[in-house]
Amino acid sequence: MKRIKLLFQGDSITDAGRDKRNYHELGNGYPKYAAEIIAESNKNIEFEFINFGISGNRTSELFDRLYTDGIAFMPDVISILIGINDIWHRYGPARIATTDAQIALNYREILERIKRETNAKIVMLSPYVLDAADKTHMKKDLETVLPTIRDLAQKYADVYIPLDELFEEAIKIQPHAMYYSDDGVHPNENGARFIGECYAREVQKLFD
Repeated sequence: MKRIKLLFQGDSITDAGRDKRNYHELGNGYPKYAAEIIAESNKNIEFEFINFGISGNRTSELFDRLYTDGIAFMPDVISILIGINDIWHRYGPARIATTDAQIALNYREILERIKRETNAKIVMLSPYVLDAADKTHMKKDLETVLPTIRDLAQKYADVYIPLDELFEEAIKIQPHAMYYSDDGVHPNENGARFIGECYAREVQKLFD
């Protein structure tokens, strides 16, 4: 039977309350829903799902732990959802002023290292900010970063999942603006299921 090791990487949206003592425990976010759908749809494949998302991480912190929490496991597929904390931490008491250029550099180095040191297929998910009254400034900041992420995906990713665009369309048929997230960033159960379904649908092409 074919075996595939799929590693989820990112921040709190990927972490989703996982038990960090067991990297096979996927938490309550999109990795859980994505893994369930993928495993059910590909019963001829034995999957090992790993979650190394860490709440609060920025691109620089992911780069710092990329070897131990990614490359060392030699995954067949590595997926990355990162970047929103680089923007979020520009505000509030911490005031970590990561520039757009630094985000681009950090992300490019992450992808370059994965390409150099593994044979993994790369899945990139775009960061997003949904409509929330207190996140308008973050949404404007993100709009200047997304073109760079799309460019990096075009160069490095085997699969790109534009969550910003997918959420924008999906919310049009939902009953209220906060249907997928209570704060505009962290998905609730509806949001986690939605991301998981989008992920499984787009990543299926790697297994067909």
